[in-house]
Amino acid sequence: MDAFDFVMNYEKYLKEIENSIKPELLPVFEKLKQVDPTDLIGPDNFFISSSHARGFVWSLFLLEVRKSLN
Repeated sequence: MDAFDFVMNYEKYLKEIENSIKPELLPVFEKLKQVDPTDLIGPDNFFISSSHARGFVWSLFLLEVRKSLN
């Protein structure tokens, strides 16, 4: 999966997270929704699969959760 595919699927990955989390985590999730996916990766980046890309977005979410707990 190249950078273009990632950017095109970013909203889909966010929707999956939104549908999976507890309501009390929605404020943290809203921060992630404000991020432009083109700021996350460069044009030469690629992911092995869509699962790899999805995991990357989940890891970003978990980092934001961790920040919010500190």
